[in-house]
Amino acid sequence: MFQPDLYVRDLFSLDLNLLAELGVDTLLVDLDNTLLPRNSGEVSDDAKAWTKRAKAAGFRVCLVSNNWHARVEAVASELGLELVAKAVKPLPFAFLVALRKLGARRASAATVGDQLFTDVLGGLLLGMKTVMVLPLSSSDLPHTLVLRRLERIALAGRKPLP
Repeated sequence: MFQPDLYVRDLFSLDLNLLAELGVDTLLVDLDNTLLPRNSGEVSDDAKAWTKRAKAAGFRVCLVSNNWHARVEAVASELGLELVAKAVKPLPFAFLVALRKLGARRASAATVGDQLFTDVLGGLLLGMKTVMVLPLSSSDLPHTLVLRRLERIALAGRKPLP
């Protein structure tokens, strides 16, 4: 029930051609520990290159983050991406707002994130494709560290694709 459609090492190794083959044209991407390490304000070259590559491949991309600090807006602005902050994932409202901003449909959208019980569950609740990545850093909020233990149980034996 709580299984992502794809489980990959990181966002930057995500096969965009495979997503396109699956009918995905819209990506709702988490920020913290997915696009950037948590608490990092510096947009990496990898993040810039991935964003450019995704846009060039025709994907519509929106950052959907539970975070609300000014850093989130700065990152979205620097990358030229739409943003839905204060998302309260896995509740569906922010995902629906993101889809509306992009003029996209659930059937052709995928959520991408590092947390099973926020990013993946939110996408599953709306019938979207889901992609889970390993977190970019071990730094997390206390409640997220607890959820990471539950993730290990739910994903027992499943390894990310290289």
